[in-house]
Amino acid sequence: MTPRPGYTRTAIALHWLLAALILANLAFGLSIVDLPVSPRKLRYFSWHKWLGVTIFALSAARLAWRLWHPAPPLPAGMRGWERRLAHASHALLYALFLAAPLTGWLFSSAAGFQTVYLGLLPIPDLLHKNKELADVLRLAHRYINYSLAALIAVHAVAALKHHFVDRDDVLSRMIRRPRPS
Repeated sequence: MTPRPGYTRTAIALHWLLAALILANLAFGLSIVDLPVSPRKLRYFSWHKWLGVTIFALSAARLAWRLWHPAPPLPAGMRGWERRLAHASHALLYALFLAAPLTGWLFSSAAGFQTVYLGLLPIPDLLHKNKELADVLRLAHRYINYSLAALIAVHAVAALKHHFVDRDDVLSRMIRRPRPS
């Protein structure tokens, strides 16, 4: 059996780097949200926002890479509904990769807390300070992140299903033998 084309090194690197950063920032965000207001909490929120800005930039780069370097074809044995679900879930993942940090940025702007990336580069506020809007955006940011976490779990389970049940190469193409970028 001839191996099917795989992902490029760049696609694989972006996939795993973003996976690590997103999971770390989800866990970090959950761990700091209920801390009492203090200089330490504000510092942690700055770190959380810095990771969010990094995730946003890398997600945009990953989406651009994907547009110019399409994913390898899905296994021939996949049913039509599985193919549609795979394409829809990937589109939703990309949307949430961008929506999570964007709603965080909007929330931070509306709350009146400018993001200064790595403490050096001020990121412009997208909105004027508005407490009522900040409350709505805080909830939107939270539930978009919950949705992202759930979809990541489904994505991981689907990859394991492909590997252990279907015994196809969907997972292995993302973890080994990349083609040159």
